[in-house]
Amino acid sequence: MTPKPGYQRLLLIFLLAVVIRLAGIASRPIWYDEAFSILISEQGPSAILAGTISTDTDASAAEEHPPAYYFTLWGWMKLFGNSLSSARALSIIASLGIVLLAHLIAREFFHESAALAALFAVILPFQVHYAQEIRMYVFLAFWLTLAAYALIKKQWAIFAISAALAQYTHNLAAIYLILLALTPLFQRDWKTLRALTLAGFAAMIIYSPWLTQLPAQFTKVNAAYWMERPGPEKLFTLLLVYLPNLPLPEILLLPGLLFAMLTVALAAYQTYRAARQKLPGANHGLWLACLSFGPPLLLWLISQFLPIYVERALLPSHVFFCIWLAWALTRTQLPRPVQVTAFALVLASGSMGIYQHLSYNGFPYGSYAALDNSLRGRMETGDVIIHSSKLSYLPSFYFDRDLPQSFIADPAGSGTDTLSTATMQTLSLNAAKDVESATADASRVWYIIFQRSIDELKDQGRNTYPDLEYLGKNFELESVEEWDDLRLYLFKRDAP
Repeated sequence: MTPKPGYQRLLLIFLLAVVIRLAGIASRPIWYDEAFSILISEQGPSAILAGTISTDTDASAAEEHPPAYYFTLWGWMKLFGNSLSSARALSIIASLGIVLLAHLIAREFFHESAALAALFAVILPFQVHYAQEIRMYVFLAFWLTLAAYALIKKQWAIFAISAALAQYTHNLAAIYLILLALTPLFQRDWKTLRALTLAGFAAMIIYSPWLTQLPAQFTKVNAAYWMERPGPEKLFTLLLVYLPNLPLPEILLLPGLLFAMLTVALAAYQTYRAARQKLPGANHGLWLACLSFGPPLLLWLISQFLPIYVERALLPSHVFFCIWLAWALTRTQLPRPVQVTAFALVLASGSMGIYQHLSYNGFPYGSYAALDNSLRGRMETGDVIIHSSKLSYLPSFYFDRDLPQSFIADPAGSGTDTLSTATMQTLSLNAAKDVESATADASRVWYIIFQRSIDELKDQGRNTYPDLEYLGKNFELESVEEWDDLRLYLFKRDAP
C-alpha cells in the first residue's frame, strides 16, 4: 500500500531530521554542562538525589535542576553506555518527538502548514543544537509541547502527566504552564477551563513530592548563580537565537540579525493583518505567537528582579515559533514572491547557523580528550595538573578519570559558585582552595585556562590573570600551548 503524500512528506522530513542531528554527534566537543550530566547520571538514582538534595547551609546548597532528566539519562546509559554518541542519542530521540508534535499541532490548526512547521523544527539551528546536547532542555520542550497538544485535543490525563514531567525536568516549565492555563480563560471557554483546572491539580499532585525542594533551589539561584540581569538587547538576540542561533562569527552577525528581523517582522505583520481581517485560523496564529514570545518576555521581566533568563530554556517557545512562522508564511494570503523570499531567508539563517554549530570549537568547548592524552604522556613525578576553573576540569575529568588533576574552587557565595559540596563529594571531584595550596609541593605545574578568562580580566584593566601572576613569580615558565580556546602553561620550579 502506497503511503499518502502527506505521510511521504513527513517521512522525508524525519529522515532529514535524523541526518542533520547525527552530523557530528561523536566529533562535536563536549562542555561543562554535558560532562556534568553524564557524571551525575551515571552514579545512579540515590547518588543523583544526594547530589541534588543537600542539607548544606552554604550558598550552593542544592543542584538547581530537578532530577527527571538525570534519572532518564541514567537508565539510558545503563542500556547503551556513557559515550558521547550514546548520551546525545537520547536527546535526538526527544527532538524527533518534538518534530512530530509540531507537525500534529500544525495539522490540527492549519492542515496545509503541517509539513512546513515540522521542517522548520528540523532545520532551525536552535532546535538542532539542543537535539545533540546532553542536557534537559530538549525534554523540557518535548513535555511542554505535548502538554499543549493535549490541551488542544482535550486529553486531560496526558496534559496532567506531561505538565508534571515538564516540572520535574526544569523549574522554568511553570512559565509555560501558566500561559497554557490562561488559554481557555482568554477564549472564555469555561468548560475547558474547568477541565484544565482539574488536570492542573492532578499535575500538582504528581509533582508534589518535589515541592519541598523548591525553596532550596530558589535560594541557590538567588544567592549564588552566574546569570546577570538581562538588558533590552536580549529582545534582539532572541531573534538571532530563534533563526540562525548564537554564537555566530562577527562576519555573519549583521546578516543573521537582518534576516531574522525581516522574517519575524513579516510574520508579525501578517499575523496582525490576519487578525484584523479575521482570516480563518487567525486566532490560532495569535495563540502560537503568544506562546512564541510570551514566555521570553515574562522571563525577561521576572529577571529584572531575580535573574533567571536562560535562552536555552526558551526552546519550548521556539517550537511554537516554528509552527507560527509556518502559518504566517503560508496561510495569511502572502504573495508568492514574498513567500519565496521569506523561505530563502529562513533557509539562509538555518544554513549559517548549522554550519556554525558543526564547526564551532571555541569557549566553552575544547579538545579535552586529546589534551588528556597529551598530558598523560608527558607527566613526570612531582607534576600537578591544575585547571583554573571547573569549566575545563569537568570535561577533562570525564575523558580520563585516573589522570591526577584538580581545579581551583569557585569563591564561596560568588555568582560562579554553582557546584554544591554534596555534588562534588558524590562525583569525587578534586578542588583546591587556591593555586598556592594546589602547587605547594609541585616541581612542575601544568596550568589550564580558557583564553577567554584571561581576556575578560584584561578588559577589566588587569594585566594578567592572578593565578598566572602567582605562578610566574614562584616558577619559571617553560612553554605555552594553544588547544583551541584553551591555553596550557607549563611552569617549572626554580632550582634552589
